[in-house]
Amino acid sequence: MKKTVRGLCCASLVAGLASLASAAPMTMTGMISDSMCGASHAKMMEMHKDAKMTERDCTLACVKAGGKYVFVSEGKVYQIANQDLAALQKDAGESVHLTGNVNGDTITVSKIAMAKKK
Repeated sequence: MKKTVRGLCCASLVAGLASLASAAPMTMTGMISDSMCGASHAKMMEMHKDAKMTERDCTLACVKAGGKYVFVSEGKVYQIANQDLAALQKDAGESVHLTGNVNGDTITVSKIAMAKKK
């Protein structure tokens, strides 16, 4: 009986530590986009080719139309939990270094810094 209880306690401890590790802030490089376009603005830009929209223009237009800000890094699209962060609008459509807590495919942003232009 003691071995079973000890085993359950150890398993709980390991699971708890794993969840704490995933809550640690991470810094990733990617782009602030929108939930309508996700990783690529190509379709939207093709539809509005006469308007000469930039990725920033597209992101802001999609958010204004009801979309949400997202973060795209290495092809993965992360939902952003704190949509009211002013830096999201300021850096929309731009390449950034984003720091935040990741939980599955959702990130709570704590800091955004512009990435260096190539």
